[in-house]
Amino acid sequence: MSDLIKTNELESTTVSQEHLLQITNLRKYFQINKPFLKKNRVFLKAVDGVSFNLDAGKTVGIVGESGCGKTTMGRTILRLYDVTDGQILFNGMDITKLKGEALRKVRPQFQMIFQDPYSSLSPRLPVGEIIGEAVRVHSIVPKSEYKDYVIDIMRKCGLQPHFFGRYPHEFSGGQRQRICIAKALALKPKMVICDEPVSALDVSIQAQIINLFKDLQAQDNLAYVFISHDLSVVEHISDQVGVMYLGNMVEFADKKDLFANPMHPYTQALLSAVPVPDPDVKMNRIILHGDIPSPANPPKGCKFHTRCSKCMDICAEVEPEFKDYGNGHCVACHLYSQGENNNK
Repeated sequence: MSDLIKTNELESTTVSQEHLLQITNLRKYFQINKPFLKKNRVFLKAVDGVSFNLDAGKTVGIVGESGCGKTTMGRTILRLYDVTDGQILFNGMDITKLKGEALRKVRPQFQMIFQDPYSSLSPRLPVGEIIGEAVRVHSIVPKSEYKDYVIDIMRKCGLQPHFFGRYPHEFSGGQRQRICIAKALALKPKMVICDEPVSALDVSIQAQIINLFKDLQAQDNLAYVFISHDLSVVEHISDQVGVMYLGNMVEFADKKDLFANPMHPYTQALLSAVPVPDPDVKMNRIILHGDIPSPANPPKGCKFHTRCSKCMDICAEVEPEFKDYGNGHCVACHLYSQGENNNK
């Protein structure tokens, strides 16, 4: 694999606790054919060189179209997928190559809430056992406090104590999502990756769950990577926002900067689609033409140039660098100076 990608030199022994999570040049490729010759292998580049940092007690929102690699990135950070290339530093520890018992010991510190709640819940276990199974395995609380602890977590997530002995098929989609949230929070993690955690809930319930996330963050100094299609939810809960397109991070900035001054044409198109609850306000909608290209055969140069109304000749030939243009506002676009001497 190393002969197929350009690998930046990374100091695998680097230990830094400046950020809770540091992602550097993360890549995850899936081989989609089995040719006789090694040189004829074809890879689907689901995550293709993503870098960002996350601090304790903060939330990074990740947005983008379906198929851009958001969920794969989250699963790779949690090491549910092996890393193709790059580095993941969690709480100062390099977890990129951890395996077996070493990985199992650190797993309680980072959890994930999956997009499809039903497929992530065992149909053979009651709710109390689903939430408490890992609590027992990792000895989060003494055995005498086990049931009270699980019921307390259920209450915090809006689940009644008498649900303890019921099974997942007895619940609605929204209630199943609450079970998943309780299951993740029961291990007292330092970071939770939330993959569309409120998409299955009614709007009124979404607000309750978002407020629950924020309350738990304030109490336990939790960090979130919040993956969502709903930009209004991302704006409400996030401190920083990253925009992904076809496996790449095309823009990353503080929430206020990104929503007030989107620099990348793709970000501008996404924000133009957000409805405004005012009949007198007319939005200048930016329509993206064409479909998202295949990550197995991405366009040369800037991957977005095939759909960009501001495309220039250089966009089809040269891949733009992901650069900081001031105050941590990073963009990968040829509309802005790419020269190192001109970078703010």
